Amino acid sequence: MADHSHEPDPDARVTSPMQEFGGREVGIGVAVLLVGLVVAYVVPTLLTL
Repeated sequence: MADHSHEPDPDARVTSPMQEFGGREVGIGVAVLLVGLVVAYVVPTLLTL
């Protein structure tokens, strides 16, 4: 088995889902969601009319 003693403590690592996020990030996520929904549903619907 490989010796990984040189690696940092895995319990001390911080990954993205564990980090806090604020209202700005929520707003950006909602904006991206809305743009995606428009591209996926509204644009094709308008092109078929």
